[in-house]
Amino acid sequence: MLRTVIIGSDARQAQQLEKALSALANDVSVSRIVPGYPDEGELIRTLRTNAPDVIFISFEKGDLAVKVVERVNQEVEGVQYIAYHRHCDAATLREVMRAGVREVVSEPFELSALVESLRSVKALVEQKPPTYSTKGRIYSFLPAKAGSGATTLALNLSAALARVANTKVLLSDLDLSSGILRFLLKIRNEHAIMEVLEHMHELDENLWEQLVTTVAKLDVLHSGPLNPNVHVEPAQVHDLAQFWLRNYDVVCVDLSGNLERYSLEILRDSQQVFLVCTPEVPSLHLTREKLAFLKNLELDGRVSVVLNRISKQSLLTPQQVQDVLGVPVMYSFINDYQVVNTATRAGEFVDPKSKLGAQFADLAASLLNRPIVETGSKRKFLEFLSAPTQTLAGSRTVPSSR
Repeated sequence: MLRTVIIGSDARQAQQLEKALSALANDVSVSRIVPGYPDEGELIRTLRTNAPDVIFISFEKGDLAVKVVERVNQEVEGVQYIAYHRHCDAATLREVMRAGVREVVSEPFELSALVESLRSVKALVEQKPPTYSTKGRIYSFLPAKAGSGATTLALNLSAALARVANTKVLLSDLDLSSGILRFLLKIRNEHAIMEVLEHMHELDENLWEQLVTTVAKLDVLHSGPLNPNVHVEPAQVHDLAQFWLRNYDVVCVDLSGNLERYSLEILRDSQQVFLVCTPEVPSLHLTREKLAFLKNLELDGRVSVVLNRISKQSLLTPQQVQDVLGVPVMYSFINDYQVVNTATRAGEFVDPKSKLGAQFADLAASLLNRPIVETGSKRKFLEFLSAPTQTLAGSRTVPSSR
C-alpha cells in the first residue's frame, strides 16, 4: 500500500482529492492533509512522522510548490510526487515538469486518472523505495532469565538518558505477555502499543502524543493489559521501529526474553542489545544459550552482556562471570534492593543521587558521549571502581556513539 500525504492551500480541493482516493483504499492511504505550504520545520516533522511514499502537492501556487519539492528532495531520496491543479493546461504542465514532477491530476479527480498516475509512481517506488534518514538509535533489553532485572535497567537507563541535554528518549514495553512498565510508573493512560500497531497507516504527530505518556521528560509506551492471544507481525514492529528512529534520539525497548519473532525484528533494528544476567548459575547458563542463539542469527556483534545485582555476597565475581560466558561483561550494576523498592512503591525512577542512580547516569553519558544535565551524586563513578561490588577493571567497555 502506498502511503501518501496531501499538501495544498485549498482545503476544499484537498478534501475532494482525499475523498476520491478513498475509493482506492486497498492501494493507497492518506496519512495527513497539510494545509498550505509548510515551512521547513513543519515539513520535516511531517516527513519523519508519516514517511510518505508519494506526495500529492498542489501547484495552484507553483513557486511555493517548487520550494517544497526541493526541500523534500534534500531530506529524503526516492519519494514520488503527483501534482494536482484546477486546470491541467500547458502552462501548468511546464511548471510541473520543471519541478521534476511527472504526474499531474486535475479536478474533478476522476478515478481512472488517479489509478493511472498511482500505477506509474508505484512502479518507481517498488524499484527504489524512499530512503528516510534516521536520527535515532534503539537499545534493546533482553533478560537472560525471567527476573534478571532487565525491566528495571531499561526503565532507569531511559530516565538517565532523558536527562542528557537535547536528547529525546522513548521507553517502550514490548513484553506483551507480562510487561510491567505501566505498573512501575503508575501510568493511567489506557493507550498501549497494540493500538499504535493497529493505527500505523494513520499515525501522525497528534495521534502519537495521545498514545504515549511523558514522565519527567521520558516518553513511555506501555504494553497494555495481559492478552495471551495477541498476535504481532514482525513487519509491523519493523515499521514502528522506523517511526521511532525518525522521531527520537534514543529508544529503549524492554523485551520479554522469549525471543518471539517480533522481538527478533527489534533486535535486528537495534544498535545495541543489552543481554541482562545475574551472577547465578541458572542465569549464566541461559545467557550462554541466548548468546549462541543470537550468534546463529548473526546478531552477536551487537550484543553486550550486562551483569545485574552484584554484591559482596555474590557467589561469582564479574571476572568469573566473564570466564564462564567467554565474553566480556560490558557493565555491572550493584544490588540495591532498598533504592529500587522505594522507587517502585512511589512509581518513580531510582534516586539519581544514589550509587545505583549514579551508575545509570554514568552509562547514559558514555553511550551518548555527552554530559548529564542533572549530575545527581557529587561522587565520580571512578570512585566506585575500587569497591568490590563494582565492575572489575577491563570489564567495562562501552562503545562510543556512532
